[in-house]
Amino acid sequence: MRSTVKADNKMLSDEEVVERVISGEKHLYENIMRKYNSSLFRISMSIINDSMEAEDIMQTVYLNAYLQLSKFQNKSSFSTWIIRILINESLLRKKKRTKEKQMVMEKQTSSFNNYTPLNGLMNKELKAILEKTILALPEKYRLVFIMREIEEMSVNETMGALSLSESNVKVRLNRAKEILRNNLSSYYKSEQVFEFNLIRCDKVVNYVMEEINQNKFN
Repeated sequence: MRSTVKADNKMLSDEEVVERVISGEKHLYENIMRKYNSSLFRISMSIINDSMEAEDIMQTVYLNAYLQLSKFQNKSSFSTWIIRILINESLLRKKKRTKEKQMVMEKQTSSFNNYTPLNGLMNKELKAILEKTILALPEKYRLVFIMREIEEMSVNETMGALSLSESNVKVRLNRAKEILRNNLSSYYKSEQVFEFNLIRCDKVVNYVMEEINQNKFN
């Protein structure tokens, strides 16, 4: 994952953006959110399995991260730091809303089972099948698969975010691929999985920036 964002026509590292936001350039926080929105959405989805809940988690994470920017000490990359916050929040929500999650999964399963070409184009049908199969993976395999294969995070980044050894990351990824291969063959790798479109991006960014611009966050 790249570690720079563009601001004032200049490529800035995450660390430089953080320093400038802390110094008062709050508008730059929008740049860093748009950079990580897709990654955080997919990782949260791999845990929570609910797109609306994933968006809400992202908003909470961005606000919490904003409030803790001064505590970010560059001991790890910014991406690893914020992904850890996201994973912790996602796991917390999962524990608190187990019953709600079960209801959502039942609705999603019904939706997938009823999906036919009449509901849309063939590529959308394949996308739905792919997402269903990935979500059916055991969580420990699903999370590593999303981070390594969909987000193309390095082994080291995945190890740091999940506190796993290199061997565990590799074993879980191989197991995830083995399970998926039985059902999807070459269809498992797609840039459209858990697509985070512009509408969702704007929704999350606008909410967080509105909260940040309120006096209670000054």
